[in-house]
Amino acid sequence: MEQIKILIVDDSAFMRMVLKDIIDKEPDMKVVGLAKDGVEAVEKAVSLKPDVITLDVEMPKKNGLDALSEIMLKSPTRVIMVSSLTSNEASITIECLEKGAFDFIQKPAGSTSWTIRDVQDELLRKIRESMKVSIEKLKNIHFVGSKKIRKSARVNILGEKVVLIASSTGGPRSLDVIIPQLPENLNVPIIIVQHMPAGFTASLAYRLDKISNLKVKEAEDDEFLQKNVVYIAPGDFHLGLKQEDHKIKLFLDKSDKINNVRPSADFTFDLAAEFFKENALVVILTGMGRDGAKGAFKVKHYGGKVIAESKETSVVYGMPKTVVQEGYADFVLPNYDIAEKMLEILADQPRGIKR
Repeated sequence: MEQIKILIVDDSAFMRMVLKDIIDKEPDMKVVGLAKDGVEAVEKAVSLKPDVITLDVEMPKKNGLDALSEIMLKSPTRVIMVSSLTSNEASITIECLEKGAFDFIQKPAGSTSWTIRDVQDELLRKIRESMKVSIEKLKNIHFVGSKKIRKSARVNILGEKVVLIASSTGGPRSLDVIIPQLPENLNVPIIIVQHMPAGFTASLAYRLDKISNLKVKEAEDDEFLQKNVVYIAPGDFHLGLKQEDHKIKLFLDKSDKINNVRPSADFTFDLAAEFFKENALVVILTGMGRDGAKGAFKVKHYGGKVIAESKETSVVYGMPKTVVQEGYADFVLPNYDIAEKMLEILADQPRGIKR
């Protein structure tokens, strides 16, 4: 059996030791090198040519983002970021995902050998999953504004509609392409369910808000759904919808995981379909598993539309593939064509909401 060759990069000798111990116990993996900073990470990525790199975010000499950018230029490699939950590291991690990192794991608070081992299963799973993705797919980034819809474009969307977006691994990159293309006068709310831990969704919302025409925010408990706002489900909470005073309100829910994730797109989409019926538009982006498929089915049942990201731009063609294979997708498109199709669908004459 050919082993997965892994380079560990972390400025903590303790962390390097713990990660090496976890990985070397796996018969299909082998640590081929250790690096203590970003400069050494680039050098060893070029000389050792590992299959996967675990890359610390905050390091001396060159941080994780700068090291990642140089690695993807000089010796493109599958990279899994290792991030602490601080606002700065979470922000850098989101940018790393948009610049070509495959995924990330969160360092548990305390970072002792016992707490690190709490995430070992996630780390090992993501290392194996990254090997299913081609390096070319990670290098192939469609930059923001590559096909930007003019901000002044007139949008005439009548009635009460909603856009529901599900994304997981690779999602931030596709969202980075889609959301900034949308005009400020969209006249519908957008709800995004991105599989991501608590804290990181706030950084994702902040970054998208800076580069978008629409307001982007992390959803809050008990707030009313408003048009021209993009809501991102907070990490570790399901995001639900309920009716109050003839308006739609959002609520956060800590019930059991669905499809082994929380937030779950199926949780949100199921409730949204009941309120918006045929006026719901679902977009299923890159990601592992099948979260969002049941919700897409329910939206289709009520006459709504479903767009699936194509294999061409999906980092992981899992969630959209399920929707396509089960016959729920009305359109299968690369991420850079999705915003335009969304506007086309939303501009169709809507029917009245049934409540």
